Amino acid sequence: MSTLRPSDDATEAIAQLRAWLEVDDPDQLLIETSGSTGRPKRVLLSRTAVIASVEASARRLGARGQWLLALPSSYVAGVQVVCRSLLAGHEPVVVAGLDLTIAQDGQFTSLVPTQLHRLLQDEAQVDALRRLHTILLGGGPIDPALRSRAEDLGLRLVSTYGASETAGGCVYDGLPLDGVALAVGTDGRLRIGGPTVFDGYEGDPELTDETLVDGWFLTSDAGTLDEDGRLRVLGRIDDVVVSGGVNVPLPAVAKRIREHPDVDAVEVLGVPDEEWGTRVVAFLTLVSTRSSQGSSLLNQRSVRDWVAAVHPRAWAPRQVVVLDALPLLINGKVDRQALRGQA
Repeated sequence: MSTLRPSDDATEAIAQLRAWLEVDDPDQLLIETSGSTGRPKRVLLSRTAVIASVEASARRLGARGQWLLALPSSYVAGVQVVCRSLLAGHEPVVVAGLDLTIAQDGQFTSLVPTQLHRLLQDEAQVDALRRLHTILLGGGPIDPALRSRAEDLGLRLVSTYGASETAGGCVYDGLPLDGVALAVGTDGRLRIGGPTVFDGYEGDPELTDETLVDGWFLTSDAGTLDEDGRLRVLGRIDDVVVSGGVNVPLPAVAKRIREHPDVDAVEVLGVPDEEWGTRVVAFLTLVSTRSSQGSSLLNQRSVRDWVAAVHPRAWAPRQVVVLDALPLLINGKVDRQALRGQA
């Protein structure tokens, strides 16, 4: 079966997806994943899966309308923004340079946390974001402090969880959309089922068989479900590394470092190491308002002490790399592969 890969050019992608939604016998949609944690994959989505996601999203939000496209048009989150807007009868509005001041009352948008963090620095952008009906926020872990700050400023946020393999976000604020099934295996690995699940990986039947089992998408994430069915994502399965014989949950380490008043952003990774097996490395940027003299005090020892104040010292990073900015992929996620190269 032939495929359609949405263009990186937003205007062209909108035209492609408009035709794709209207044609009698549509191609499978080809979404290339970002490769933020490994090699990119080529996900195949049916129109049925995409529309099921659009309809379930509209039901959960309780409204339809025009969407602002501030995400790459070739990635699944951008595709969904375009399709939600078109199926609601509105032309998507392409956002240039992350300038949301064009926002009108009642519109919608979808952002990643890095984008929201930057927008909150500008009062004019915050004023524009207040006009929106809803801001979907996904694409990675959301710092509770960032969400609290945004909501205190009057922004209406919904955190989303999903993947290209689930036609984008399929869990809103911890609860699955209508028709979406969640399950956690004995190994803690999260599984997702329902009408939004993908058809397979183009050109990789072996990976398809490993990942798509009896209609369930086996994610790479660990999670828990409470008695109300609310999902808590604990992080990627491989985000727990063994360093010096000790299991170290990297998201917990990153969360603690993020609480330091001098830290603006942080990513914590495990890299191969002869002595430790896996060396825990913290990559961070500093709050720009701090003086250079004050910032220089934040070194490996002080970061280790900060982590060890609330966690076992064995969890503390063995290396700290201070950067001007964390490298990002085109979709706004942190480029973990680039960071590993700097370790």
